[in-house]
Amino acid sequence: MGCFGCSERSRESPQPYDDDNDDTYTDGGDVTSNVGEGEEAEQQSRSKLSEEILKYKLQNGLICRQFPVKETNKLIRGEDEDGNKTVNEFVRQRKIGSGSYGKVVLYKSTVDGKDYAIKAFHKSHLLRQRVAPSETAMGDVLREVMIMKILEHPNIVNLIEVIDDPETDDFYMVLEYVDGKWAYDGFGPPGSLGESTARKYLRDVVAGLIYLHAHNVIHGDIKPDNLLVTSTGTVKIGDFSVSQLFKDDDDDQLHRSPGTPVFTAPECCLSVPYRGRAADTWALGITLYLMILGHYPFLGETLQDTYDKIVDDPLIIPDGMNPYLKDLIEGLLCKDPKERMTLKAVAEHPWVIGEDGDTPEYLCWCKRRAEEASNGIETVAEMVDS
Repeated sequence: MGCFGCSERSRESPQPYDDDNDDTYTDGGDVTSNVGEGEEAEQQSRSKLSEEILKYKLQNGLICRQFPVKETNKLIRGEDEDGNKTVNEFVRQRKIGSGSYGKVVLYKSTVDGKDYAIKAFHKSHLLRQRVAPSETAMGDVLREVMIMKILEHPNIVNLIEVIDDPETDDFYMVLEYVDGKWAYDGFGPPGSLGESTARKYLRDVVAGLIYLHAHNVIHGDIKPDNLLVTSTGTVKIGDFSVSQLFKDDDDDQLHRSPGTPVFTAPECCLSVPYRGRAADTWALGITLYLMILGHYPFLGETLQDTYDKIVDDPLIIPDGMNPYLKDLIEGLLCKDPKERMTLKAVAEHPWVIGEDGDTPEYLCWCKRRAEEASNGIETVAEMVDS
C-alpha cells in the first residue's frame, strides 16, 4: 500500500546532475558520505566486520556459486599481430566505461572467443584515494571482489576472473559482458520507458535484490547506470563497489551513505544510522519513477538542496497514472523506512505481477546444495531402515 502523506500532484523537474559518466559500465567512485567524526570509528568497524565475514565465507567455501571465480596471479601484457593491446589471453577491443577509480574496457578472449568487460585499476591509485577518513578506494574494490565471489544469479553481473599480479601495479576484474541497451516502447512521457518495459525491468531488478538481501548483501547504489540489459532484455545488477555484507538478517545498520545523491533515501540524508535494505528499496522506487516519468522526483540546484527536497518535499504523482502503479511508487517512496514497502510486497504487487504472473523464485546454489544434502541424508536413512 502507498504511504499516506507522501504524494501530491505533478510538476516538472530540471535535468538531473546525477553523475558525469554517460557510459554503460562504471567502476564506482560516485560516493557520498554523511558520516561525522564520532561515527567514523563505528563505520570503520562495520566495514572491517563485513570484510571478515566475506573472508570467512571464501576460506570455508561458503559461496553461492556453481563454480568459484578464477584467480590469476600472473599478468602478461603485450600486443597481438594487429597491434591491439593484450592482457593475458584477452585482446582489447574498446573502452566502454570509466570513473574515478579506473576504467572498463571490452576485451575478447582468445580461448573461448567471448567478449568480456574488464575493470582495470592501478593499486597505487586506489590506495591513495580516500572514500572516507579511514577508508581507501582499495577497500571498496577488494570488498566488491569478495562479494561478487560468493554470488551467482541470473539478474546479477557475473565475475569470471580476478587478475592480480603482486609484481605489478595493475588489478583487473573480468566480468561477463552485458551487450544490450535500455529499450523504449514509445509510450509515456519523454525519457520514460513505458509501463510494459518498466515492469519487465523492475521484475528482474526485484529478483536480483531479493537474492542479494536474502544473502545479507546491501547493494548501496541501485540506479539505472548500474542496471545492465542483455541483448535478450534481461536486466542484471552491476557495480558492487559500495556494497556491504552483514552477519544476519537484522544486522543491516549503516552510517556511511554510499551511492548517488538523487537516489539517496531520506533517512540517509540525516546523518543518522539507517537500514541498508530499506535504503536499497527507496533507490528502487526512484529508479521506477524515473523509468515511468523520465525525470527525478527530488532534485535541487545543489547537493544540499537535493537532500532537503528528499527529506521535506512531498512525492508528486501526475494525474491519470495507473492506480496500481501509483500505489506501488508511493509504497516504495514512503519517507518512513519502517512503513516503506518491502521487496516481498513489491514482488507480490498487482502492477508487478501484471499479465506475466508471479516473479519466478530462483533456486540458488546454496539452497540446491542444502536440498541435495537433505535428500542424501533421507536416502541413507531409508537404506538403513530397509
